[in-house]
Amino acid sequence: MESPLLDGSPRETQEKLHWESQQWKSDLCFIEDEITFIDRLLNSYVFQPNTPNLFERLQDFLQRLAKVKEEKATLRKRISKHESDLGGMMECKDETGNKEYFRKHKVLKDRMRECNTNFQALKSEIFNYAGGILKKRKPIS
Repeated sequence: MESPLLDGSPRETQEKLHWESQQWKSDLCFIEDEITFIDRLLNSYVFQPNTPNLFERLQDFLQRLAKVKEEKATLRKRISKHESDLGGMMECKDETGNKEYFRKHKVLKDRMRECNTNFQALKSEIFNYAGGILKKRKPIS
């Protein structure tokens, strides 16, 4: 199946690829902000202390969050390299080189989608768990 990015002039195609790469970087920045919030939440003292397996669950979440951070860092590096390769793509007269770039773009796009999906699932799991064991505060009279 042809990529919709191949429609249009080479310049339009390059701009679309660049825009998509910029969108990925924006998504990673947003994920980074969410990770910071979740990390602070998991390391805070807002949970009921008598919750069974609380420590183990929190450690599991923190380890899984660390894996997301690693994947995010890897993706950020790959996107930067991918963007610098984009500059050379238009200079390449060899269609094979362009096809290889589009193949790599698709692979990177799939990895971004997978990273985002995995993070959203982990975030939901953490929030669902945390929501049930937050300390109850006495209402101020």
